Amino acid sequence: MSITQNKVVSIHYNVVDADSEESIDSSDGRDPMVYLHGARNIIPGLEQALEGKAAGDAFDVTVAAVDAYGEHSDDRVQKVPREAFAEISEVYPGLKVTAQTDMGPIELLVTEVADDEVTVDANHPLAGRNLKFSVRVEDVRDASEEEVAHGHVHGPGGQEH
Repeated sequence: MSITQNKVVSIHYNVVDADSEESIDSSDGRDPMVYLHGARNIIPGLEQALEGKAAGDAFDVTVAAVDAYGEHSDDRVQKVPREAFAEISEVYPGLKVTAQTDMGPIELLVTEVADDEVTVDANHPLAGRNLKFSVRVEDVRDASEEEVAHGHVHGPGGQEH
């Protein structure tokens, strides 16, 4: 069975930064990742590379930043008054915080701390990075009507509810 829209796909993978070869993530030693194909559950470039593959297929693919987590945007970096962090006892570069916005919660990374302001970055941590994947397709099956309606996998490897 080939990977197409509304198939439940199980894969093992390794991903590294395509430029530095820095290891980013791997499913080694864990259960395979399971996702609903075509439901935007994984990055677009990897999903596109998996299209048409079948159980047992193994391949390498480099996904450009624009097709992964997007390009780094300077517009998503801003300086905010130090007072915005009044409830946090220690503010330091590398601190991850969640801010409530009109569009819902957003994850921010503190990148710089000064006496009167804090620089935060709302870019995804992997934004701007080209990613190289080594993938092995473990299983492909039809999604249930409920999985398609909910937009994600249920049961083993997926969401339970």
